[in-house]
Amino acid sequence: MERIVNIYCDESCHLPNDGQKAMVLGALWSFRAKAREHNQAIAKLKAKHHLSPFFEIKWTKVSPGKLDFYRELLNYFFDSRTLGFRAWVISDKSVLSHDDYDQTPDEFYYKMHFYLLRNLISTHRKYHIYLDIKDTCSRMKLRKLREVLSNANYDFSREIIERIQHVHSHDIGLMQLADILIGAVCYNARGLSKSAAKNEIVQLIKDRTGLSLTRNTLPTERKFNLCIWRPNNGGFENA
Repeated sequence: MERIVNIYCDESCHLPNDGQKAMVLGALWSFRAKAREHNQAIAKLKAKHHLSPFFEIKWTKVSPGKLDFYRELLNYFFDSRTLGFRAWVISDKSVLSHDDYDQTPDEFYYKMHFYLLRNLISTHRKYHIYLDIKDTCSRMKLRKLREVLSNANYDFSREIIERIQHVHSHDIGLMQLADILIGAVCYNARGLSKSAAKNEIVQLIKDRTGLSLTRNTLPTERKFNLCIWRPNNGGFENA
């Protein structure tokens, strides 16, 4: 059994005053032994579609001219048995009241990463967790996130979460793939439909998963796991 799992975390529309209705945090996982293979495959897809090796794959760059590339990238994800994804969705950020919980939006951001990640962690494996760099002052928050995740798994010797660190997404193909999946879930959650190319990518995901992207999957779903937070139930569905 592969022991080490890499988890790549990113988010969309998470800023409190960005004017966007929904926010999504997501995590793409890969067995560490396969990560290099996956990153090389993504690089080959770029070359196949005549994209620069330095082209950064991002949801904001989905366009008709690059649609074939993004389709093939998403099908690569769904065809791989050693890749999986989980997203944690707040459909309406206006219901958030940080003052009621004596927290800042930044503290809330890291709490949500805890809810996002805890269902992905098994005591039978070890994990290397990578978050897209948010600022230069978050090292202490990463330590706290590692501490909370470790304690939740009774990993008091810190052997399960071996590593948690910030990285630059433009350096890692799998982090960029996470951005596409997160972007598609968030686009759907925001009720957008103006981009025909983005609509096609969202529909591809719906077709491959059989999901509406607006309802929870089972907590045990490994390939494409969704958790939707609903304010009227007082908590996190399937969190």
